[in-house]
Amino acid sequence: MSRRSQFLPGALVTSAVALAALGVTTVAASPAPHTAGGTAHAGHTVAVAAAASPEDPDGDGYIPAVPPVTGVTPSTQNPPHRYFHEFQANCAVSHTKADDPIAHPQQPGASHDHTFMGNTTTDAYSTTASLSAGGTTCKAPGDLSGYWMPTLYDGDRPVLPVGPQTIYYKAGVTDYTSVRPFPKGLRFVVGDPMQSADAFRHHPGFVEGWECGDSYFNTEFPATCPNRADVQLNIRFQAPSCWDGRYLDTPDHRSHMAYPVVRPGTNDNVCPAGHPVALPMIEFKMAFPVNGDLSRVRLSSGTGHSFHYDFFNAWDERTLKALVDHCVVGGLQCDARGYDQTHPEAGAALNTDYRLP
Repeated sequence: MSRRSQFLPGALVTSAVALAALGVTTVAASPAPHTAGGTAHAGHTVAVAAAASPEDPDGDGYIPAVPPVTGVTPSTQNPPHRYFHEFQANCAVSHTKADDPIAHPQQPGASHDHTFMGNTTTDAYSTTASLSAGGTTCKAPGDLSGYWMPTLYDGDRPVLPVGPQTIYYKAGVTDYTSVRPFPKGLRFVVGDPMQSADAFRHHPGFVEGWECGDSYFNTEFPATCPNRADVQLNIRFQAPSCWDGRYLDTPDHRSHMAYPVVRPGTNDNVCPAGHPVALPMIEFKMAFPVNGDLSRVRLSSGTGHSFHYDFFNAWDERTLKALVDHCVVGGLQCDARGYDQTHPEAGAALNTDYRLP
């Protein structure tokens, strides 16, 4: 695992300021109290969806956490410095489909084409229960989560990542000991297919944009990449990691989550007051097997700057907790077993079959 996988706090502040200037609301404010059956939440009007998730009790786009997490304030503690506090979920592509159970639940074919990893059953009808009963392409059988992103094409040919892809789970806040596992059923969208190139470049989750060879920080696909067997088109993009503790989803699929902010007068990253619950920060690190002439490369959602991805948590709760506690809270740099080869004395969270011992 490269040191370049580390969370970039300085970029977060700059990006948040830039986004605010642009009027982009990726870093969300705290939602107002939920009004059952109403339409006004957090200063916006809830759009009427064509269909609602079976988990949405009144069809207004809000899926409440049961029970909610209350009484939490953002941690300002500064534990002993550890350079790493992360583990990997290594998950391969399972299928492609023009479905999206978060943005277009119960509406098969309503989305642009997506490349799905992790849960092998993810489709327009997926719920927490259906994913929990499914299978997975992840190394850890306990990771039944759904991960998906727009399909990449070279002309009309889909270009699918080969083999297990790296999905980091890391601390996005300075107090890595305050990070807790995702609640079962949490789901959210990272980025926006309608974002401008400038908004993509200044998004808080932007790490190095599209990469190939020695070319980095690209908002669009480079025209060419070195035509060598060791070169692929790559992207890394980080997700928000602070939760409001109240909703598993909101109408825009983003407002219940927020990126950490810098605590005034310090260099410490903390969760904002409206989203006080520190969760793991997911980072997609995707590698697409294409190089040479990239003039025909596109996403099913559009240009390179339309990149975004979705996460639907269906981890086995005990397995996720073991990995978060051992690797993130424990300040280790773990593989998918929860093993840090630089700290063999710490052991592993999972056994050689990637299951709880």
